[in-house]
Amino acid sequence: MPIFEYKGYKTDGTETAGTIEADGQKDALSKVKELGFFPKEVREFIYSGKGLFTRKAETALLPSITRQLSLLLSSGVPMMEALRTLSEENRGPWKKILVSIRERVAGGISLSRALGDYQNIFPESYRNMVSAGESSGTLDKVLEKLADFLENQAATRAKVMMAMIYPAFIICVGFVVLSFLFIFVIPKIVKIFEDTKSALPLITIVLIKISNVFRSYWWIILMTGALGAYATTKLMKEHRLFVDKVILKFPGNIIQTLYFARFSRTLGFLLEGGLPILRALEFAAKSIGNVALENRIIDAAKKVAEGARLSASLSGFPPVLLQLISTGEKGGRLVEVLKKAADSYEEEFSRRVQKALSLLEPLMILLMAFAVGFIVLAVLLPMFQLNQLVR
Repeated sequence: MPIFEYKGYKTDGTETAGTIEADGQKDALSKVKELGFFPKEVREFIYSGKGLFTRKAETALLPSITRQLSLLLSSGVPMMEALRTLSEENRGPWKKILVSIRERVAGGISLSRALGDYQNIFPESYRNMVSAGESSGTLDKVLEKLADFLENQAATRAKVMMAMIYPAFIICVGFVVLSFLFIFVIPKIVKIFEDTKSALPLITIVLIKISNVFRSYWWIILMTGALGAYATTKLMKEHRLFVDKVILKFPGNIIQTLYFARFSRTLGFLLEGGLPILRALEFAAKSIGNVALENRIIDAAKKVAEGARLSASLSGFPPVLLQLISTGEKGGRLVEVLKKAADSYEEEFSRRVQKALSLLEPLMILLMAFAVGFIVLAVLLPMFQLNQLVR
């Protein structure tokens, strides 16, 4: 049955809202009245997929939904019952999505085709894996592998976000604290020295100049920061290939390790799910997150289509990874080798991130100590001079 959204009033006059399943508009109105509400508006839910935060929230629940569906199917629950149970278990957009999918499946189409109505939630690789599972009669096992894969991806993204959040937080806090000192605290202190009309040390003069810049031109500083962020975003969008090529040359190989982990994990997962290697390479290229490497993988796919081996077709990839792929191809264990390579690269990524953070923390403390020392010295030196004059 279609799902309807309603707004109305309770018997005490307070507003209420919710969703119900009904055969049509009249049936929906009747069911709202049966709940004891006075309907103000009842309309059929049509999923739009708009809204950045909504899409992110829905995608975040995808691993859990996938695992729950796999568990139900593997326990012998029929597809329609499994989808009904999931729709009752969840609330908000997911309830509406699951009800809609169940209606489409009840109409006689496959689950993979029903998922195509929500392409921003279920990516093409996901739908292809579901289709392969339906064809082979192993949908529950495929969904379990999909859940494992999605959870692994979410864990990796969380590590990346944590690695970015910490230094960004320290920088923002440091900027706010120093701005407060320069705008509100330091001017009151240095005014004492300016009133003495005595010669000030160079470091104090520099401090006064910086404070004056912050007080008089704070809006320019904010605008410069905003324009810098906008220019960086625009550069990354309009010159993505150039930016990604530069990223590949960064020292430390932290980001590169993440790219190779994604490639190995995705390719191994898709091949294990029964996708042809050319299709698997296409999806693996899109998931890697770097246009330069994506182009290299697409070029490799063309060579593989002409009969070349994958290990001999990839360029710009680490020799160790290429050797592992070559060994897997020769021994017929490519999926197993790719999964081991992904595990190794993910562990290496975690180690390098931790190492970078362990080096970054004392560096930021040192910078903050330098800034605080500069301010303290610039304030104390004139005090010492005044003390000498008094004597």
